[in-house]
Amino acid sequence: MFYYDAHCHLQDRRLKPFLPEIVDAISRSNIKLISVCGSEEKDWQDVAELSKKYNWIVPSFGVHPWYVKDISNHWFDNLLKYLDEYNCGVGEIGLDTWIKGYDIELQEAVFVRQLKIAAERNIPASIHCVKAWDRLVKILKTNPLPRCGFLIHSYGGLKNYIKPLYELGTYFSFPGYYANEKKVEQRESFKEIPIERLLIETDAPDQLPPDFLNKHPLFDENRKRPLNHPLNLIPIYEFTAQLLGLHKLHEIVEENFLRLFSDVIGGRSE
Repeated sequence: MFYYDAHCHLQDRRLKPFLPEIVDAISRSNIKLISVCGSEEKDWQDVAELSKKYNWIVPSFGVHPWYVKDISNHWFDNLLKYLDEYNCGVGEIGLDTWIKGYDIELQEAVFVRQLKIAAERNIPASIHCVKAWDRLVKILKTNPLPRCGFLIHSYGGLKNYIKPLYELGTYFSFPGYYANEKKVEQRESFKEIPIERLLIETDAPDQLPPDFLNKHPLFDENRKRPLNHPLNLIPIYEFTAQLLGLHKLHEIVEENFLRLFSDVIGGRSE
């Protein structure tokens, strides 16, 4: 029985003080593969180094919508260098109108350019979307998409978006954060997700699950802010299986993960 994390940020600076212990714990667990996504130019090399050291990491490189204002003049050329050198996906990319001072036009321009390169190379994209669902669906309908499919991580859209997104090739990943009591609408949406497109994620160190799922408590260096430990993936699986009534969740997620990431895994699953 193996576990697959569809979206994680092991390179995050908040995890660095604990990374040796985290890596050791993952290596001794039944976690088989983790999709580790870059968020901005300055963390791509950290993702790359991790993927070279640990064969259970599936890397992706991209510019998150929160950081589009920080891109260099050569950001796309830099991205291409990583895409040329590594078996990888594109991500984390997307749209977000929840953050203060967002520039949706710039977000869209950066997103579309990254989406197109994922389509050209037929590699999976990991997409972030918050409060921009109509815009996202329109972009996906009017631009080339990877034939292998793409992931909307921590899917938080309404039920009515599921069918059109499914038809476009979307995979949907469930985070432990949605086990929080207030996330009723998100849990109900996941009951409508076709099981052949279902994935599980931690989004560590973010999206902390509620206490009853947080089996591996972790705090930042100042012990002021709790962090989501990647090993919480295992209780998240257990919660999701119960929520959706899927006794064979492990087999379903394994098949879906390997299908989506098949062309960028290489020998990592061996």
